[in-house]
This record gives sequence, structure tokens and C-alpha cells, in this order.
Amino acid sequence: MKIYLDLVFIVNFLVDFILLFSVKQILKKVTSLKRLLLGSITGSLSLIFIFLNLNSFELFLYKIIVSILIVLITFGYKDFKRNITYFYILSIILGGTLYLLDITITYKNTSLIYIKNSYFLNFLLIIIASPIIIYLYVKEHKNYKLTITNKYQVEIEINKEKHILEAILDTGNTLIDPYKKRPIILIDKEINYKRKHPIYVPYKALNTTGVIKCILPDKVLINNIEFKNCLIGLSTDKFSLNGATCILPNNFKEDLC
Repeated sequence: MKIYLDLVFIVNFLVDFILLFSVKQILKKVTSLKRLLLGSITGSLSLIFIFLNLNSFELFLYKIIVSILIVLITFGYKDFKRNITYFYILSIILGGTLYLLDITITYKNTSLIYIKNSYFLNFLLIIIASPIIIYLYVKEHKNYKLTITNKYQVEIEINKEKHILEAILDTGNTLIDPYKKRPIILIDKEINYKRKHPIYVPYKALNTTGVIKCILPDKVLINNIEFKNCLIGLSTDKFSLNGATCILPNNFKEDLC
């Protein structure tokens, strides 16, 4: 079997660079392009293992040592445990996905036997698919992290009844009571407010105007912080916010963050 070292070196370099750059993006690490390139080149130099007579265990140990060296060169000693954990996680995700695609695309099935169609397709698959796979994972990870960090537990007391809701802080929610300048918490949950006099607040959003029914709560606690000067807006539309049934106004951002 022929081994094109230059091609293998380039593929290894690109994959290592993508992994290191992704760790940088996820963990918001401050590191230079020079260190990213140096770490990627160090990983590519592991090609020397091809020419060494190593058993499986020895090869595993060498790969661990090289991965540790790559992470140290790229990010330094600070937060090393976290850096290498994410490096391994991304490596496993990328490796597993590429293996699945490799079996699906570059092998042909003959009865119960899989035969390799083309090593060129394999390299092409790695070069094209690797950045796409990692990009999708990093994007989803950031979206999930943003959703989780913006979620809060809200306790609203109305007519001596307590309602525990899961809320999300929305910087786009700038609704405010024009009469007393009270921010409005939007909820899509049915609550008992019969003994409360509704307050109708006009609003305008995206060239749409309307009126939203609001009530004055007895108490509002968000992460054990009490907010007194606010209103509860009763939304007639159901939210689609990963389980959240409450939208906090932008005015609360300073107190909660």
C-alpha cells in the first residue's frame, strides 16, 4: 500500500488546526494564530509513529503524550484540564462522525463484506466534512450554552398563590408601562388574577401596535432576588423557548448578571 506522506501531513495538520481553533472558540481562549499553527504542526509530526514498530498500547501512550503536548503548546498551562477535555471531546465527535461517513460513502457492500472504493475519497471526505462537522457542533454548543446561562427560576405571587416558572432573559423585551415606567414580565401561563385590576399597556413592535393585559403582582422573586416595581404581562401566544414560559425584560439584566 502506498502512503503519500505529504498528503497525510496536510490532512493531519488541517484536522488538528480545526480541533484547536474550535477549542479556542468554545472556551473563548486568548491565543495567537502562531501558537495554533505551531500546535497543529506538532500534531502532524506524529506521523513518525508510522515508521516505528509499536504495539497498540505503546501507540496509545504516544498519542496521549502528543495530544498533551499539542494542548500545552497552543494554550499553555492555564486551565489545562479543561482545555484537553474539550480537545478530546471534539476529537471523539469528529473521529466518530468521519468514521460513520467513511463507512457509508467510501466503502461498497458486497454481501457481508465492505470493500474500500477509494482512498482519495477518504481524504476528500476528511478535508470537506471535518470543518462542517465541527462548525455545526460549536454552533450548537454556543446556542445551548447561551440558552442555559440566560435561564432563571421565577416565583410570582398573585392573590396569595405562588407560581414557579422557568424564565429566559430577552434583551429584546423592552416593554414598559408608559404610566409609571414599570418593566413588564411576559408569561403564557394561565393564572388566577380575578381579584386584580388589569392594566392595559399599549405596545409597538415591528410596525405592529396593540395592547397587552397586565396585572400588578404581590411579589416577584428571581433567583431569590425580589423585584417590586414591575408588571406581569399576560401573553395570548404560547412561547417556544426550550421549556420557558416566562420572558424577563431587558431592564432586569443589570441586577441578574
